[in-house]
Amino acid sequence: MTRYVLKRLAGAVLVLLALSVLVYGLLHLAPGDPARLACGERCNPQQIAQVRVRLGLDQSVVAQYLHFLQGVFVGRDYSTGTELTHCDAPCLGLSYQTDQQVTRLLLERLPATASLALGAMVIWLIVGVGTGLLAALRRGGPTERILTVLTLAGTGTPVFILGLLLLMAVCAYLRWLPFPSYVPFGDDPEQWAWNMLLPWLALGFFESAKYARLTRSSTLETLAEDHIRTFRAYGVGERSVVARHALRGAVPPVIAVSAVDLGSMFGGAVLTESLFGIPGLGKTLIDAVRQIDLPVVVGVVMVMGTAVVLAGVVADLLYAAADRRVVLT
Repeated sequence: MTRYVLKRLAGAVLVLLALSVLVYGLLHLAPGDPARLACGERCNPQQIAQVRVRLGLDQSVVAQYLHFLQGVFVGRDYSTGTELTHCDAPCLGLSYQTDQQVTRLLLERLPATASLALGAMVIWLIVGVGTGLLAALRRGGPTERILTVLTLAGTGTPVFILGLLLLMAVCAYLRWLPFPSYVPFGDDPEQWAWNMLLPWLALGFFESAKYARLTRSSTLETLAEDHIRTFRAYGVGERSVVARHALRGAVPPVIAVSAVDLGSMFGGAVLTESLFGIPGLGKTLIDAVRQIDLPVVVGVVMVMGTAVVLAGVVADLLYAAADRRVVLT
């Protein structure tokens, strides 16, 4: 297992390097001048040229990328006007717009995204697995048909539509909750939880439809296996068959997909964060792309890539632990 993990981590480094090269290339091909945006609308050409030199945009794309790699591994010194800012490794550069260290910016935004992803995962596992298991056990009956219709409706409903419906129903009409306004956990844990409830529900219900379908299909596949029929022939109770054997066979694919989805949420929950005003990585990425803030874009993409790669490794390990027939090589 150690050899497998080391092999995957080595491959992850190559994937992240290729991802950073791709992002650098695409953003340099994008229209717009980062120096003009960073300087402001009232800047004259001379001031824009000075900003371009300060940001290092007067150098070639290759030189800028090599400076980025230098900051990742050994850190860098940045001259911002009359001040010299030292950035220890890993340093992903300075924002073109705010001169803030990208590493520090991402660390400030990461807790909001992590809390959104983890809370939504709890909901999609409870609702999705429970719904899928119930639909599999009630196969052919009206319960399965109703759950299938709800699952298909959830799959086809965009998360921003579901979020708007929750806002209108819970906040505008029923007035059970005020409109969400993100509060950091350290400031007020109770208000943090109440303000994160609707984003958790919107994202969790949206993802739970996929897990309901996955759980239903894997449970039905497990219930059709020979050893399940053998247990039933020997008189083993249905509850014991489902809890000890059928559910155990349905869990591994759910674990694998859930781990990967959790990793993709680090920067991938853009619509949910934008709709509910959550200052997370997804919203930061959208703002940085609009402003052509290359260091911030690359930093968020690198965090997303790292989360997805690590989630893939964790998913493989959990899958192997849940299903002893799987051998990691």
